[in-house]
Amino acid sequence: MSTVKSPWLSWTTLAPVAALVVLALAWGRHPGTVAAVAVGIFLIGAVLSAVHHAEVVAHRVGEPFGSLLLAVAVTVIEVALIVTLMAGGTGDTSALARDTVFAAVMITLNGIVGLSLLIGAVKYRMAVFNPEGAGSALMTVVALATLTLVLPRFTTSTPGPDFTASQLTFAAVASLGLYGIFVFTQTVKHRDFFLAVDTGPGSSNGEPSASGPIDGPVDLDGDGHADPPSDRAAIASLALLLLGLVAVVGLAKVESYPIEDAVEAAGAPHSFVGVVIALLVLLPESIAAGRAAARNRVQISLNLAYGSAMASIGLTIPVIAVATIWLDGPLTLGLEPTQMVLLLVSVIVSVLTVVPGRSKSLQGFVHLSLMAAFIFLAISP
Repeated sequence: MSTVKSPWLSWTTLAPVAALVVLALAWGRHPGTVAAVAVGIFLIGAVLSAVHHAEVVAHRVGEPFGSLLLAVAVTVIEVALIVTLMAGGTGDTSALARDTVFAAVMITLNGIVGLSLLIGAVKYRMAVFNPEGAGSALMTVVALATLTLVLPRFTTSTPGPDFTASQLTFAAVASLGLYGIFVFTQTVKHRDFFLAVDTGPGSSNGEPSASGPIDGPVDLDGDGHADPPSDRAAIASLALLLLGLVAVVGLAKVESYPIEDAVEAAGAPHSFVGVVIALLVLLPESIAAGRAAARNRVQISLNLAYGSAMASIGLTIPVIAVATIWLDGPLTLGLEPTQMVLLLVSVIVSVLTVVPGRSKSLQGFVHLSLMAAFIFLAISP
């Protein structure tokens, strides 16, 4: 006689609870190497479980709300890591927000998009998506990145790549406004542009989201797709998502010194801390996008990638702008010349990718090559 495993005993349920216990034990301490590794493992578990539960809730509400929720959840984690490291980190943290946001943009535009296009093209010969939806998202990402990361390098009111207080306020309000307008377009005005393109077998036409319900995929109606989770499962996942986010924020604070120590010990510049943060928080997003592409739902992968880039800028910059009220030191947002070149090339390649509405594996390799160049130059500028 077979037994049914209780969803309450799954790792996604136990991980946030265990992370909270570890947080209570480690709070206020400066962990050594072994302890830092252990805390890091629980931190990664909390991140993965938090995004899993965000996917469960997203599955319940459907697309494109699901991709939006996942992007916002990931951005909350990113903001928490940035603020905690800026408040409690050592060394110069004035450019940490810039480095993290730029890393998130490069990882999403090239890493996640490239991986998704490559998986979709290899498995289905061509990766097909809606150019109207992908183009609208890409356009918004480019506008946000230019407004917040490029313009500070060319303003003249203050020396260096910094905004004045009024310029920072304008950039924060404009970023939040642009993000809000895009969300309205994505979820209300032109929702159909952001649903997965129906290309036959393997495509779910936008339903459901990238992950099944908390207790595993179930197809009671026989339509070939996992059924949405029950209200009870969705509410449980929402509660566990909140617990996971609390654990992530707290453990990030505990890990702030070990992260900086590890980057310094590796001989990488201090700016690589931002890349580590972005890689950490976007790992689950990358997995979700890859799963969607493997199911011939590349549009959902692009929603996740571009949505994360937009949320990273449109939500992070306003929060950091408010945080500067009590954080000491300047806030450097302007990109370095090498970073601007990488951003420009990524934008050009991205435009050429999304315009046709379909992609060969070549586009995936080109994006991944730009991602590799970004990582290499971040380590060895």
